[in-house]
Amino acid sequence: MTRYLLHRLPSALLVLFGASVLIFLLLRLVPGDPATILAGNDATPESIAAIRHQLGLDRAIPVQYLSWLGDLFTLDLGRSYILGGEITELVGRGLTNTLVLTASALVLAVVLSLLVSVASVLWPSKWLNTVVAAANTVAVALPTFVVGPLLVLVFAIAIPVLPSGGVPPDGFIARPDIAVQYLLLPAICLALPVAAALTRFLTESLRTELTKQYVLTARSLGVSHREIVTRGALRNALPTMLTVLGIQTGQLLGGAVLVEAAFVWPGIGQLIEQGISRRDYPVVQVLLLLSVAVFVVIQLITDIAHAWLDPRIRIGGRS
Repeated sequence: MTRYLLHRLPSALLVLFGASVLIFLLLRLVPGDPATILAGNDATPESIAAIRHQLGLDRAIPVQYLSWLGDLFTLDLGRSYILGGEITELVGRGLTNTLVLTASALVLAVVLSLLVSVASVLWPSKWLNTVVAAANTVAVALPTFVVGPLLVLVFAIAIPVLPSGGVPPDGFIARPDIAVQYLLLPAICLALPVAAALTRFLTESLRTELTKQYVLTARSLGVSHREIVTRGALRNALPTMLTVLGIQTGQLLGGAVLVEAAFVWPGIGQLIEQGISRRDYPVVQVLLLLSVAVFVVIQLITDIAHAWLDPRIRIGGRS
């Protein structure tokens, strides 16, 4: 497993390096100048030039990139141009909220998909398959910016049992019962499309496994259908689910931007939106590269878990 991990690391580092170059260059193509925004509308050209010099924006692009890359290696993320404060503190607060939200949504999506998929295979019936297929279609078809307001209208306004948005005032640890109430609606909104995709793939994988020879052999030996599904078919179907889960986790992070906006959740998504709209280059650069890094790490973890479940992948990685 260690050799397989070392085999995968160079490509992950290459992706991060390429992403850093693209992010740095693309942000310089965005219309607008942070120095002009900081100086104000009535600022003189001399004032704008002085601010550009102070921020280092008058240096050559390669010099700016190398300086930024050096700061990243030393974990010196610098200060925000517009939002104010240390970028480390801004990212730390936003990342904590986003990770709590996405982790909750991910757990909810995995649990729902496992329950629905196993139930569909254990108790196959036409009406259950129809209900599951319809629910999956609706969950995938409706975007999060539609589902979010609908959940708020139903569970925060029509039936006021849950908060409409925001984060727990006392944090997530001091009062877990209150934290769950704040988390429930945005986590459901974020988890539904992921749960639908996982359910569809896992259900089909389980049905495919049940047609294989080892299942026929187990049935001939008197093994119950429940044991075949839960102990045999489910384990063999998990690698396919893990691959889809890795892809869906990346989409989960992307969908968190819209969900955070709908539920006023102060996470990375809102921070990226504020940084882009105000041309705050240092904040946006770090956040975008962090998003790519998280996606790369998730894919790496998915590949390792896949290789652990399927030894053929490890053998192929060593050859």
